[in-house]
Amino acid sequence: MKILILSHKFFPNIGGIEVNSEILANAFCAAGHKVRLLTWSKDRTGKLFSFEVIRNPGLIILFKEHFWADIIFENNPCLRMAWPSLIISRPSVIALNTWISRPNGTVGLIDKIKLSWLKRASKVIAVSDAIRKRCFVNAIVIGNPYKNHEFKILADSPRIRDFVFLGRLVSDKGADQTIMALHKITRLNLKENPLNILPTLTIVGDGPERAKLEHLVEKYSLKDQVRFTGSLVGEVLTSCLNQHRFILIPSTWEEPFGNVALEGMACGCVPIASDSGGLSDAVGEAGLTFTRGDSDALVDCIQAILKNPEIEKRLQDAAPGHLRKHHPYVVSKKYLDIFENVLRS
Repeated sequence: MKILILSHKFFPNIGGIEVNSEILANAFCAAGHKVRLLTWSKDRTGKLFSFEVIRNPGLIILFKEHFWADIIFENNPCLRMAWPSLIISRPSVIALNTWISRPNGTVGLIDKIKLSWLKRASKVIAVSDAIRKRCFVNAIVIGNPYKNHEFKILADSPRIRDFVFLGRLVSDKGADQTIMALHKITRLNLKENPLNILPTLTIVGDGPERAKLEHLVEKYSLKDQVRFTGSLVGEVLTSCLNQHRFILIPSTWEEPFGNVALEGMACGCVPIASDSGGLSDAVGEAGLTFTRGDSDALVDCIQAILKNPEIEKRLQDAAPGHLRKHHPYVVSKKYLDIFENVLRS
């Protein structure tokens, strides 16, 4: 097949959709298909991919690439690049990676246009059941893949720290809840056994909330227990995750999926996540979930797993099976089966 992928943003931008576009494009190529990717993202790094990346396409290029393709794959609705299909008849598949609504949950004019656009697609895929239920009930649910070659367990890496938070330091990711939870657990531990080793937390990421979070650490006298690493990528990030037992994902925003749960799990961390949006799909049976925005519920989850090693062991044992469902080969095969069925019909 000649597959044209439309990805509004792509490398060097960093985000869930960008990562998914790269993983799927590589997997489609590995399966023997011809792949081209159109994006508005510019790149000065000169990084090469196993597929052709066409950046900031003009009108002629848009039409040329649509003529070339056997099938159009929009990784999230990309109306500014997909509109030539109104003239050039090609089957299309659209993957919904996030909510079709405004940040406050209301549906605006652009959202209504996108919802109408979905009805034109040959098939629609949703990355979580939460996305399917809210945005397009007839969508096929296929969970996200993860970078299995990058995120993995390192044999000689001792787990010397307890909790890690990975994400942008913005209010809706809930990093402040991890600090408050650590404070409560520390107080409980000191009360029950003053000689206990105090739990540790690593905050990986950067953003506008960092100064506020650092002030919170000072307020609760946690400087000896909390460290900020800033943004980490590649082998450095994998090494960092491998040093921790648990990854905390306390998003107060309803996450469409939550790739970070898979990335932490692949590095041997047990996820403890809020039950928002698609995070339950991302965690599966290999992690714990708590009521979104309820810091006491987060503390209860942490206390339960710390006091019951058998829970941690059960969740660790469930991780390999859950990760296999999100292996790039498995996920891409589901996409390719849909593409082939669409072309046959």
